[in-house]
Amino acid sequence: MGGRLRNLPLGDISVVEFSHMVMGPAAGLVLADLGAEVLKVEPIGGDNTRRLQGSGGGYFAMYNRNKHSLCVDLKQDAGKELAYRLIEDADVVIENFRPGAMRKLGFGYADLAARDPRLIYCSLKGFLSGPYEQRAALDEVTQMMGGLAYMTGPPGRPMRAGSSVIDIAGGMFGVIGILAAVNQRRATGRGQLVTSALFETTAFLVGQHMAQQAVLGEAPPPMPVRRSAWGVYDLFSCAAGEQVFVAVVSDTQWRQFCAHFRLDDLAADAVLATNGGRVQQRERFMPTLKALFGQLSRQEAVRQLEAAGLPFAEINKPSDLFADPHLNCGGLLDAHLPEGERRGAAARLPKLPLEMDGNRTELRQDLPAAGEHSRQAARRAGYAADAIESLVAAGVIAEC
Repeated sequence: MGGRLRNLPLGDISVVEFSHMVMGPAAGLVLADLGAEVLKVEPIGGDNTRRLQGSGGGYFAMYNRNKHSLCVDLKQDAGKELAYRLIEDADVVIENFRPGAMRKLGFGYADLAARDPRLIYCSLKGFLSGPYEQRAALDEVTQMMGGLAYMTGPPGRPMRAGSSVIDIAGGMFGVIGILAAVNQRRATGRGQLVTSALFETTAFLVGQHMAQQAVLGEAPPPMPVRRSAWGVYDLFSCAAGEQVFVAVVSDTQWRQFCAHFRLDDLAADAVLATNGGRVQQRERFMPTLKALFGQLSRQEAVRQLEAAGLPFAEINKPSDLFADPHLNCGGLLDAHLPEGERRGAAARLPKLPLEMDGNRTELRQDLPAAGEHSRQAARRAGYAADAIESLVAAGVIAEC
């Protein structure tokens, strides 16, 4: 393990991460990309997330760069002692296992805080305190019960969002709590338990719709059948059947749109001069707009919309982003798959969506193989070479 990197924003923070799937690893990823030293603790044989197929096939590759891997058997006393030693040198512990699992192993917050009151312990769960707190949960479960799936799909067909948005956002809220606790520790000298949860994250994300009901006095319909807040906020088909999304969300943009595309009659229509009028009178101008874009290739539509300075989007698949010229200008990195049939292959992946002082985060540590840093972790914990080999021989730790 490379030691702390004090020239990076979180280079003075050390993290021990007990995690799997997305939520915990996503929290650890944000901290690691920003410079924290993150040790991922895995069972012997490695985190099962490494072996997921289908829609889970990219979880490990996306959320575990810039980390080190220790494979340890926490059910053996010697494995527990190694983990305790590593945690004693850490600022933060992250875990996202089922309620009570870490406590049964002897690694609950109360156990570890008794050893080190300065420790910040981030627990990532399905629910915060309340009637549901012992329930098992997944991203999709809370999207369904929290109203996000209802808002995403058409009426009668609730649909999860096309990414693990709740896992990721919940992990990010966990990071916010960790950083707040780090700051508070400077004043108090004490750590604390930070908990972030999927259900409450979902509720926060749909809070805009709850507020919409409070403001307008009626329950919001699902997004596919919503009444848009703007007169032009639509998909348009181009000449070859390809699509572009176009948004005209202010009266100034409407004037720009009409002027650029020479829609003089629409520009002169006083009823359409305000967004409110356009929302009420969409049937008066939408046929003209559909005909306009139907005569343009997507490439030409994009060129014209960009020249007009309007919000627009081509409709892309995730695979299209590999060749995106903007992302390829410093927004992607190449991690390498540590195992499996495609071992060694490059995975071109997005960096954190941040610039700090004009700089982007970088790949410092490639995706670790299971247990790649087990011996290093034991050395850091103070074990001599012969003791480390005894741990390996006893199956307490494993290294690829």
